[in-house]
Amino acid sequence: MRYDMTPENRALGYKLLTATVTPRPIAWVTSLSPGGLVNAAPYSFFNVMGNDPPVVALGIMAKPDGTLKDTARNILATRAFVVNLVSRAQAEAMNHTCIDAPPEVSEIDLAGLETLPSAQIAPPRIAGAPVALECQLLQGVETGPAQMLMIGEVKAIHIEDACLLDAGRGYVDTPALDLIARMHGAGWYAHRPALFELERPRYAPKG
Repeated sequence: MRYDMTPENRALGYKLLTATVTPRPIAWVTSLSPGGLVNAAPYSFFNVMGNDPPVVALGIMAKPDGTLKDTARNILATRAFVVNLVSRAQAEAMNHTCIDAPPEVSEIDLAGLETLPSAQIAPPRIAGAPVALECQLLQGVETGPAQMLMIGEVKAIHIEDACLLDAGRGYVDTPALDLIARMHGAGWYAHRPALFELERPRYAPKG
């Protein structure tokens, strides 16, 4: 079956993409409004896109009314955000920050979360998150009406000490992070998927 992604098929396209491009890591983004209010919201259109400099990309769709989401407006205004990764222990709190709160209400307060100061940027990180990436906005690209692609340079990485095997060498106990990922449908997530290992092949000329 082929689906042509024409403008009238946008809703169908979203359904197909989110049902097939899985699992997706979750960026639990904290940002600051120009007035200093902390916003928190999860996004699964997210990934690492380079390492020199270290870069992440974050896709933010429009609100149902066709306007920019609070996260997008905050990032464009302050040019900084934190990507907090989501452990299973914080899944319910993360889900609570999906709430359609008005801009003057902080999802941090609604979800009963605590924050910690960042080292190099103004927006705080979420206490208890196993990983937090402090990001400075490199570029905000408008990919559709009120739809944004935020490209951020990672300025600092916080990792829980208990999840490090060798801090000096940067060896991470990745399973200990206990991260969840986004799956299909409105509320499905993946946790502790089965792992397997493949050795990367090396080309050797014959003869």
